[in-house]
Amino acid sequence: MGTFITISVDAKDKHLVEHGFKIMKDIDESLSSYKKSAVIYRLNQDKKVKLDSYSYQALKQSKELYKKSDGYFDITVGSITKDLYRFGEQERVPSSQELSDAKVSFRGIHFNKDKAYLDRGIKLDLGGMGKGFGVDKVAAYFRANNIKARISASGDIRCLDICSIDVKNPFSDDKLLSFKTSKKDLGITTSGNYNRYVNSTENNHLINPKLKRPQTKFVSITLIGSISSSFLDAYATASSVMPPEKAYEFLDSLELAYIVLQSDGEMKISSNIHEYTDSLIMNDAVKK
Repeated sequence: MGTFITISVDAKDKHLVEHGFKIMKDIDESLSSYKKSAVIYRLNQDKKVKLDSYSYQALKQSKELYKKSDGYFDITVGSITKDLYRFGEQERVPSSQELSDAKVSFRGIHFNKDKAYLDRGIKLDLGGMGKGFGVDKVAAYFRANNIKARISASGDIRCLDICSIDVKNPFSDDKLLSFKTSKKDLGITTSGNYNRYVNSTENNHLINPKLKRPQTKFVSITLIGSISSSFLDAYATASSVMPPEKAYEFLDSLELAYIVLQSDGEMKISSNIHEYTDSLIMNDAVKK
């Protein structure tokens, strides 16, 4: 998944951690678009592949999320992130014409529980929900064993018990804010344009699939909720690339809380934040 995975449990339960990492590794072997043995990598290369359980579930969820987000969550932006910007590989800045010519269309994906194939020009990138999907599967394992675990895959966290969270300030090494979760089994997801980009954040990995361009209105979006981490992950990705008015309308329609840092430095926090957090401490100032 191209990220660090951490699993925290009580000392008496540490013997179960190894299996948690195995689950995450198995998912990476299915959903990675970088590993040559992975199902999604082979689908991108060969345009057809036999699916395993994880890849089928992920594609099925992606289709549902595409519909729920009005098409703003679209895994076919891989034609831009993988072929043009080449994030994580031989990175480059594509021309405006290349971006306009890129094929982005969820209708170009065809699959059932056994196999999938792609139309010409279509390439998949599950980075907008893959980490959350992995966190969900690991959390399900610990939940079934009645273990109070904290699973983290970069910006995707699941706290099966109460835990403390720090949200990074993208403009400095300080914390943007910190809080304690007020409920058990909450997911926390942050999506931002400041970690993966080419030359400048104007060329970041969060692609608006309708405009075929990186988004520039939001620096980071943090979502907190009881819904699955894969959905939180995808909703953070989708809202990040929406026009601001639509993004806030979309987020307000969901059962979650949000903390949004806009590109102009303004921070917006949902009115229901205290349903999900305790001891919320904000930095005195957000500085670029």
